[in-house]
Amino acid sequence: MQTTTPVATQGHTHSDIQSCIDVCMDCHKVCLQTALNHCLNMGGQHLEPEHFGLLMNCAEICQVSSNFQLTTSRFSPQLCALCAQVCEACAISCEKMDGMEECVRACLQCVQSCELMATMSH
Repeated sequence: MQTTTPVATQGHTHSDIQSCIDVCMDCHKVCLQTALNHCLNMGGQHLEPEHFGLLMNCAEICQVSSNFQLTTSRFSPQLCALCAQVCEACAISCEKMDGMEECVRACLQCVQSCELMATMSH
């Protein structure tokens, strides 16, 4: 499979963009796997609609954010800002649960990277 390098735009370097794409994809993977493996197996609080929904929302917006960046969409900065908000909410929710440390780590890394991408465009 051929990998394309995103085009640097709006003050972002190739490295900045690729790093954010990688972090978003990692967060997507971790949140989706955690929701469908860990949370479904644990049950109880792990399946409360607010928590489980945040994991699924986080996984989805991280994938969409990385896709927008890959296509150098002019809407990427706004989407990155929203992605950071969703990831932060997910991290806070996951911190309250047992066995969610990897998800918290992935979400907080995504918050940091997406906030940088969102602010660099202004």
